[in-house]
Amino acid sequence: QVQLVESGGGLVQAGGPLRLSCAASGNIFSINAMGWYRQAPGKQRELVAAITSGLSTNYAEYVQGRFTISKNAKNTVYLQMNSLKPEDTAVYYCHAKGIAPMKLDYWGQGTQVTVSS
Repeated sequence: QVQLVESGGGLVQAGGPLRLSCAASGNIFSINAMGWYRQAPGKQRELVAAITSGLSTNYAEYVQGRFTISKNAKNTVYLQMNSLKPEDTAVYYCHAKGIAPMKLDYWGQGTQVTVSS
């Protein structure tokens, strides 16, 4: 099992920065990739950014150039969000994908990010 704990959400003005953190614990050696998803009210959960164990990254088009995902050796994942927009307001969830063959999905509890205009 893997446990994910997010931190760093909050209220920020448009144009400002915010950094989210996600600390993984438990069987971290079973993690293949980690990432961030978000879900706004009335919308489906969507991928924001992901990073593999080999440090390859993938971003949603709408955050390219504004958000940066990174990971340290202890499997703590960060999402640096710059130039935030009101439409970035959502609950942000940390996600981990387990290695094959099970490829289990693990989720954090979510952290609220609110961007005021």
